[in-house]
Amino acid sequence: MADLLVGQVLSFAADPFAEGPGAARIWERGGVLVEAGRIAALGDAASLAAAHPDATRHDYGAGLISAGFIDAHMHYPQTAIIASWGKRLIDWLATYTFPEEARFADPAYCAEIAGRYLDMALAQGTTSMCSFATIHPTSVDAFFTAAEARQMRVLAGKTCMDRNAPADLRDTAEAAYDQSRALLQRWHGVGRARYVITPRFAPTSSPAQLAALGALWAEHPDCLMQTHLSEQTDEVAWVAALYPKARDYLDVYESAGLLGPNAIFGHAIHLTTRERARLAEVGAAVAHCPTSNSFIGSGLFDMAGLKRDGLRVGLATDTGGGSSFSMLRTMAAAYEIAQLRHVALHPSQLIWLATAGSAAALGLGQRIGSLLPGHEADLVVLDLASTPAIAQRSARANDLWEALFPTIMMGDDRAIRATWVNGRLAHARALA
Repeated sequence: MADLLVGQVLSFAADPFAEGPGAARIWERGGVLVEAGRIAALGDAASLAAAHPDATRHDYGAGLISAGFIDAHMHYPQTAIIASWGKRLIDWLATYTFPEEARFADPAYCAEIAGRYLDMALAQGTTSMCSFATIHPTSVDAFFTAAEARQMRVLAGKTCMDRNAPADLRDTAEAAYDQSRALLQRWHGVGRARYVITPRFAPTSSPAQLAALGALWAEHPDCLMQTHLSEQTDEVAWVAALYPKARDYLDVYESAGLLGPNAIFGHAIHLTTRERARLAEVGAAVAHCPTSNSFIGSGLFDMAGLKRDGLRVGLATDTGGGSSFSMLRTMAAAYEIAQLRHVALHPSQLIWLATAGSAAALGLGQRIGSLLPGHEADLVVLDLASTPAIAQRSARANDLWEALFPTIMMGDDRAIRATWVNGRLAHARALA
């Protein structure tokens, strides 16, 4: 049985960073036909209803129907420590992250947090994400199992660390390879799961461990590889001290075989000219984590410059260094950080980053992130008048972008009217 979602419909035919707002297709009274977990058609609501009279109709009025949000870089094990006070990156890891991640030796705790996180994500309109787990294989199993129960397309991998971490959170080069390989064989391509090879970052992996993970990636090049790059200046200095023969931070990864078109690097704030050029040359992607970058004082991501250089850029909450589970809040923070670089990102660019941009950064642009026939039916419906403050501003709008921007800047979970995953209603806001 087909479902017909009716409302304002927003789709993108191209990248608005290249084509401007005209890259979007907008139907003021549009429809999205969903059948067997995929988008079957979209267009004028009346025409779709006439052509498919047996479809179950879901009329969202003036609600905006978009592709579901995609979080390109986050840490589900940090769910419970989000919004912890007062630390920069290295202190954050020692004070909050590592003690919390040690709890994931318990499979029951893994399952509890995985389910809690995914349900909160759905309530925020997030339908897919790329997550770090912990060093414990059970943390990966729990996340993929919980996502499978919710029919979500997710990406994740065992976080590998063999130095500069507590003893109970260290593995070895051999264990990182063996356990990652076993998890990859168990989960990659099963249902909607994709495995991601995951060294935490250069300071917590020895050269031997990075090389072992590079060898694993060479054996499975269709997998993604995720890690962190140039988040804070003291981190960059630490990497230089640990790897004195490397040309720069990126060269540490490249020397280990961890640079390529299926790589996605979180943060990428303090890049050298050579690193920027090399990332673009190989076709790697970066994940912009604006709430995290401001919350722990990392710096100002150069969105305009990196897009101009030709990099694929996704948008990410970086839970829990990031201070919000909401991709709306993340879009707002991206706007604010760009303003500090004297660039005003257009609403079309912001919502594209959170949907098609993140999908492309994760190598999934042919499956999710856009409302296109044949794409998987992961959608969000936004209420563009979810609070009195938003409603009074959007009422003065002259076009969709003016109506959407207040929700981007001031919206929260109240703006998420419905979330659809794999063609089924996964979350609906309770109406007052």
